[in-house]
Amino acid sequence: MHRTTLSPNENERRRRAISVLSLLAILIVVVFIVSMNTGFMRLSPREVLHTLLGDGTHQQKLILFDFRLPRIVISLLVGAGFAVSGCILQSLARNALAEPATLGISAGAGFAVIIFISFFPATTAAPVFVLPLLALGGASLTAALIYILAYRKADGLSPTRLILIGIAVAAGINACQLVLALRLDPNNYQFVATWIAGKIWGGDWRFVLALLPWIAILLPFVFYKARILNVLNLGDHTSLGLGMRVEKERILLLVTAVALAGSCVAVSGGIGFVGLIAPHLARKLVGPRHQVLLPASALTGALLMITADTIGRWVLQPAEVPTGIVVAIIGAPYFLYLLAKSKA
Repeated sequence: MHRTTLSPNENERRRRAISVLSLLAILIVVVFIVSMNTGFMRLSPREVLHTLLGDGTHQQKLILFDFRLPRIVISLLVGAGFAVSGCILQSLARNALAEPATLGISAGAGFAVIIFISFFPATTAAPVFVLPLLALGGASLTAALIYILAYRKADGLSPTRLILIGIAVAAGINACQLVLALRLDPNNYQFVATWIAGKIWGGDWRFVLALLPWIAILLPFVFYKARILNVLNLGDHTSLGLGMRVEKERILLLVTAVALAGSCVAVSGGIGFVGLIAPHLARKLVGPRHQVLLPASALTGALLMITADTIGRWVLQPAEVPTGIVVAIIGAPYFLYLLAKSKA
């Protein structure tokens, strides 16, 4: 019976990938534990353990299960969703600067959500589950507009033109958000301003249930399409020569990336840079093969988000720094570094 023998280089890459994925998972568990112990109402590790086992006081159960755990889980889901969305967009655009925020997709999703929550209450169960659909609609319309403006029949989709048009559209949408915010009453204005800054405002289990199906369905689908992304990275002519329906696969993956970003924006606000940083760090750690790059990006994004959220809740207690600001402090210098490198 014939047995396939892997080359030494392939074995080394596989061992490295397993090591990196395992390390990222361990770091997430460590930060998860730290995050459960972080907040204005402090719980010691022993109290957290007793509460998880059902022996905590009513106040401890309220703090852990009703406030901290839903937010921690949302941070993990949002980080993974943004990171995988950014990884897809960077591969499709073949541009290191592509991600939901720079392409205007997050702004379009956020604008749709802000319009809704500005005029309708979002405190009942029904609107919570409607928000991802609204965000998907806003993100899809924005992505379609950017795609139409960036596409040229003669030379196809230019990565540089795609980024520039995305930044311009995002700037226009952000201006519309500010105009809308200025017309709101003080309570709604405060909420919208904090939301734009990138605060994880969905802090209970309803928001987890609203986001979880999108992540649970779309991430495995993207992992299944990893080979398609590998082929698309070879260029349109090579992909067509290999018999791939390039335009169909590109649009399908673009829709998936938009759906991931839109559903995450619905519960996390205007958080940027996660989809930019996580795929780059993952690519440096595990290489460009999407079979490993996509899971590594998801884990890196989840680790980045839960770390940023934990820092935001800890650094200025009892006040709270929005997670988006913490991520921006990390992401802005990295974005400038990538921009300078791309011009080199």
